[in-house]
Amino acid sequence: MSPRFREGLRAGVPYGFAGALLAISFGVLARDVGMPAWAAILFSLLVFAGSAQFAALSVLGGGGGAAAAVIAVALMNSRFLPIATAFGPSLPGGPFRRAAQSQAVVDVSLIVARNPDGSFDRDLLLGSTAAQWVGWQTGTVAGALGGALIGDPEALGLDAMFPAFFLFLLIAELRRGRVASGVAAAGALIAFALVPVAPPGVPILAASLAALWGLRERKAAPA
Repeated sequence: MSPRFREGLRAGVPYGFAGALLAISFGVLARDVGMPAWAAILFSLLVFAGSAQFAALSVLGGGGGAAAAVIAVALMNSRFLPIATAFGPSLPGGPFRRAAQSQAVVDVSLIVARNPDGSFDRDLLLGSTAAQWVGWQTGTVAGALGGALIGDPEALGLDAMFPAFFLFLLIAELRRGRVASGVAAAGALIAFALVPVAPPGVPILAASLAALWGLRERKAAPA
């Protein structure tokens, strides 16, 4: 275990703890919409993306079918395509090895693993994600199997963890300079405007378009 991997683990522990609390809420809500405990746990193992998993629950809880839930998950997770592409040049090996390593990319990776020059540190990425993965799976198991003992997640305030989590990431981006803060603010405004009117998954997907402006600004910046 490299020193940078251990550093990534330490950096990921707070996010892993927050993710565990949020995953408890997911496990409880999954049972509430009729999902068996084993299905909720398997869902977390395979998808490992809070926004996509909650979008699926929103569709199922609203009476939608499995196909609509899968589409919502695909829309939410489509943001990882440009994120993984950004990480690609910083990962060692050929295309297949880089593709396998990019499966460890989660939202927090953009904050924890980014170097000052815009590249990304592979060991920081893997360490941070490992801590978050353990927290998410542990929370899901606790919520799915012990939901009856936990009670209403909304009454406990667990439903507030999810927006607070992304708000923290947004605040971190606002401190990274003019272009980064402009992209973060533009993305937040797009998502805020679309949430009341767009289907689940669409606001965050549309918000990612703000990154195109950031890419243009970065290329236009003097070397």
